[in-house]
Amino acid sequence: MVYESRHDVFQAISDPSRRSLLNLLVGKEMSITGITECFPINRTAVNKHLHILSNAGLVKSQKVGRETRYTLKPEPLIELQNWLSFFEQYWDKKLLALKKFIEEDND
Repeated sequence: MVYESRHDVFQAISDPSRRSLLNLLVGKEMSITGITECFPINRTAVNKHLHILSNAGLVKSQKVGRETRYTLKPEPLIELQNWLSFFEQYWDKKLLALKKFIEEDND
């Protein structure tokens, strides 16, 4: 399944603040005011990060009265999982080689 986004998911999560924003939104909906209170950056910077995450399809915004509330949309992260899973085979080989080396060294 391919998710359409205006920003690359990889680029969107490249920033530590945006990764922290995603972690904050796991399992809950928050207003920009509530989100801003959790970060040492101003509301404008938080809004910019949320805009990038929204364009990548990673967060959804919804107007509730006078405030905008944000929720996590994890589906685009499947693209990352698929990409990383391809490389697991190489990590497994390296770990097995390390295990073999350590076991041989202890014999």
